[in-house]
Amino acid sequence: MNQTGHFVHLHNHTEFSMLDGLLRIEEMVQKAVEFKMPALAITDHGNMFGAVEFYQKAIKAKLKPIIGCEMYLAKESRLIRDKTETSPYHLVLLCVNDQGYKNLCQLITLSYLEGFYYKPRVDRELLEKYGSGLIGLSACLHGEIPMMLLSGKEALAGKRIRWYQEL
Repeated sequence: MNQTGHFVHLHNHTEFSMLDGLLRIEEMVQKAVEFKMPALAITDHGNMFGAVEFYQKAIKAKLKPIIGCEMYLAKESRLIRDKTETSPYHLVLLCVNDQGYKNLCQLITLSYLEGFYYKPRVDRELLEKYGSGLIGLSACLHGEIPMMLLSGKEALAGKRIRWYQEL
């Protein structure tokens, strides 16, 4: 909830979220307006193909658009291409400002050019370099922190949370 008491959904997959999205942008924006949401985010998996359409339709509907992406995070390095890296973690990144948008574009580009192995992946090195202007969310159960907690690695999860907070 924001300060006005309205819910703002920050993790949505549109039809542009490869193999994982169903929402049509126009319908999603209409529902957000109908429910009196002041803002809405899109966080498609590994891309921002719908960002421009979403931004334009949200602005037209007087809804604050929040651009983001659910990134795939390599368990070690985006440069490793072996079976340990076939199930990368998920990490939601949201743009706070223009610098964040530029950095998210850079992260997505590099995830395809340098990190692609089954999926477009980033790693901690890229997050440190291009993290400015972005807010990170722990994502779904496939996120790094949830996976650590589910496997009983609370101390490691705490260490990783502190790393993200400092970042």
